Amino acid sequence: MQTIDVKRMAEELQRTEIDVIDVRMPTEYRAVHAECARNVPLESLDPRRVMSDRNGAADRPLYVICRGGNRSKQACQRFIDAGFENVVNVEGGTLAWDKAGLPVVRGKKSLPLGQQMQITAGTLTVLGVVLAQFVHPGFVALSAFIGAGLVFAGLTGYCPMSSMIAKMPWNQCGDGGCEGSCSA
Repeated sequence: MQTIDVKRMAEELQRTEIDVIDVRMPTEYRAVHAECARNVPLESLDPRRVMSDRNGAADRPLYVICRGGNRSKQACQRFIDAGFENVVNVEGGTLAWDKAGLPVVRGKKSLPLGQQMQITAGTLTVLGVVLAQFVHPGFVALSAFIGAGLVFAGLTGYCPMSSMIAKMPWNQCGDGGCEGSCSA
């Protein structure tokens, strides 16, 4: 897998137009992103579609960025697995880009998905216990279901609750604010 650090990528940007996708959630992207990146969330990433939407730029590298580099590595691997080798992982991600003083767009911040998921799981667990105590003992199943879901998420790396929360309206850009442009 090819990698590039943010300073080298910025130098490349000075020389030519480049294509950069940010694979974070729309709310993360909206809060802060490299000025030249467009949002293509990892959760809904379709490598073939991304490549077909590049309008004749398929021969040029596709740079992939996230917050710190982990999700962009996963995204690059998806492209490679789909037969697209000309993808480049941006080391250090948006955190490194911002720290290097490179141009970013700052917007509306919201709670991170993990925190939203913790609030939801905690609320549903407490609700199940309270309802089991005061309404009907069968409501303890709600708490058990949430606990089992968390164990499943921990074992598989897939969390259906997080996926559902990610699709909520407050976690979408909705205003067309998920596009960027990288040109020299």
